[in-house]
Amino acid sequence: MLDRVVVKQFLQDQLEEAEVDLPVDIDVGSLVETFSRYVEEDYYEWLKDNFRAFFGHEQIDWHKVRERIRFSDSDSG
Repeated sequence: MLDRVVVKQFLQDQLEEAEVDLPVDIDVGSLVETFSRYVEEDYYEWLKDNFRAFFGHEQIDWHKVRERIRFSDSDSG
């Protein structure tokens, strides 16, 4: 679940940067909630796609996963 305060600030920043004013008939709270739900639905689908790509589509290749972990661990330290 997205932090609505962060989303609100993000939207305000993006609209300001694009030099776009929010129409008076659009409630900022409703916009934040609707945009957040839109992103969350897309985010969940994105996570599912990445799960399949990371673990494999048919059978999990644990050797490949271990290699990814080793690479990631060596990258962070």
